[in-house]
Amino acid sequence: METYPIEIEPEQVVDWIIAESRLSPSEFKIRARRAVEARELPGRKELRLGGEEREDLSEIATVGTLEIAPAQAADGWSLTVVVEDEFGPRIFDDPEAVAGEREIDVAAFYDLFIRPRRGAATAMATVDSPAARARVTRLTQDIETDRHGSSRRVSHR
Repeated sequence: METYPIEIEPEQVVDWIIAESRLSPSEFKIRARRAVEARELPGRKELRLGGEEREDLSEIATVGTLEIAPAQAADGWSLTVVVEDEFGPRIFDDPEAVAGEREIDVAAFYDLFIRPRRGAATAMATVDSPAARARVTRLTQDIETDRHGSSRRVSHR
């Protein structure tokens, strides 16, 4: 397996896959997830917190993941768009609220993570053979060409 970044804006990938799945709903397997994570605060000077104060605070991040794979798993590739939005230091006293992740639909992924343009977004490809890499290259060319005009802000609902 080889994983590498793709040189297309994550927003363009999501726009295109939404439009494409309307035209050919069985061509791809699409899975979107949302997770809220509490993380330990990094030791930054500008926070100037004592030990007890640091124990009460966590850094909260929301992570959205969109996985796109061919309907035929034997094609040997996947694309993944990840958006990570850190909320910064917060008192978070409900660890149950951040545990795990939740499935969401593609439109919700777009509304929560792509439309607001918050956080850091990346798009990666994973391939298991040279043939799979060639398939991803053709797919990324299709996305860049945008034959169905998805980047013209079609309604995602």
